[in-house]
Amino acid sequence: MKSLIPEFEALRSRFPAGFESSLVLPCLRRIQEQRGYVAEEDIEELAEFLDVPRIQIEEVLSFYTQFRRQPIGRWHLQVCRNVSCSMRGAETVLAHLERTLGIRPGETTADGRYTLSTVECLGSCGTAPALMVNDRYVENLTPDRIQALIRELA
Repeated sequence: MKSLIPEFEALRSRFPAGFESSLVLPCLRRIQEQRGYVAEEDIEELAEFLDVPRIQIEEVLSFYTQFRRQPIGRWHLQVCRNVSCSMRGAETVLAHLERTLGIRPGETTADGRYTLSTVECLGSCGTAPALMVNDRYVENLTPDRIQALIRELA
């Protein structure tokens, strides 16, 4: 996090005094972009830097599902399980990925290439079922499309 301090200082200068808690979200986002996840020491350092209670940072981390507290694989596969995706086969997609990768949601393959997760909604209801690979949407999923995706990522 220390290398981000100049960037955080510039961000802080754009906010009036007393609004340090408004910086928690953008600072956490940058920490995760740099490290790949938010480590325990990042939480401590950010709380000290912003002079906010640690609980404010913990609340943001627990509320927003895009934040990770541990390293993930090179490819983060996030399967949508909301109503539209579920009605159009999200469980089949998830089961296919579990069999293909040999992992369950929340796990990473032994080689560190893939992490499988489920998310509540990707907002892609019209093209369900859908998943995200890192920051890219993959929609209208079928077992064949999943196999093609895994080959592409290999």
